[in-house]
Amino acid sequence: MRSLFGVVLIVMGWGVGCADPPAESGGTDSLRFVFVTHGQASDPFWSVVQNGARDAARHVRVRVDYQAPESFDMVTMGQLIDAVLASNPDGLVVSIPDASALEGALMAANHAGVPFISINSGGEHAERLGALLHVGQSEYEAGYQGGVRMAEVGATRALCINQEVGNLALDQRCAGFAAALEAAGAEAEVLAVELADPTESEQRILAALRADPTLDALMTLGPTGAIPTLHALDQRSGDILFATFDIAPEILAGIEAGTVLFAIDQQQYMQGYMPVVLLSLYLRNENLLAHRSLHTGPGFVTADNVDRLRTLTRQGTR
Repeated sequence: MRSLFGVVLIVMGWGVGCADPPAESGGTDSLRFVFVTHGQASDPFWSVVQNGARDAARHVRVRVDYQAPESFDMVTMGQLIDAVLASNPDGLVVSIPDASALEGALMAANHAGVPFISINSGGEHAERLGALLHVGQSEYEAGYQGGVRMAEVGATRALCINQEVGNLALDQRCAGFAAALEAAGAEAEVLAVELADPTESEQRILAALRADPTLDALMTLGPTGAIPTLHALDQRSGDILFATFDIAPEILAGIEAGTVLFAIDQQQYMQGYMPVVLLSLYLRNENLLAHRSLHTGPGFVTADNVDRLRTLTRQGTR
């Protein structure tokens, strides 16, 4: 990754050692890119995305703004995109958790001639909706690979804990996870929990475990589901296989302690960083990748490699 970033910066004409641009502008020329995602920058996952975007803005000397609805709300997200387009940005970076809900706003970006890159979710719809490319992972495949690993260690009946039912990316993760377990002769069901209420999520998970003693495995879809699950497991005796998507300090500590088997890592820092660099190259130098997708995952964080990531996670880049 370092070599790729270095090459990009050399092509752009700036070295890593250049002084940062003025803080109030985020850059030294007129290019302005706006992120509109379904995840708030205060979320432990999305804060790393924003850190990547911020660092890239300094490195390639552009201005970057970040916007998101206060909760998972596709109507508001579409309105945010419309408002951003009215401000005439040079480029747009969007997540697409619901392609049908956001299609009108993204088609408006095409009509306005605003290039955009999709990140994180909606990669299968990106080309149809006019994105230059998608930066992220195949959510179904990531879920499937997680299910394969879970089945290999003996899972027979699992819950996929979904904190945003209706978010296409999360629904696909659960679908892939269930398909892999079913292929191995095991079972999986979805348990919906509350993104905005960790205490309620913890109680719902604990109630599900107590109601069904045959459950022997849990998969969560991010830190907002994983952390309440860790708290619920602290209150229950017996062995439960537990894995999750994405990483946070609590998850890495769980991997070290043996409570968490693995975390599926999609390198969200790159999902913030790379679109800024690629939009800059596209607008300044007519560069465009030959392939319409840039895969940042899935990777797996296990006891074998968790030590290397702890410091980086504390720094907000993993």
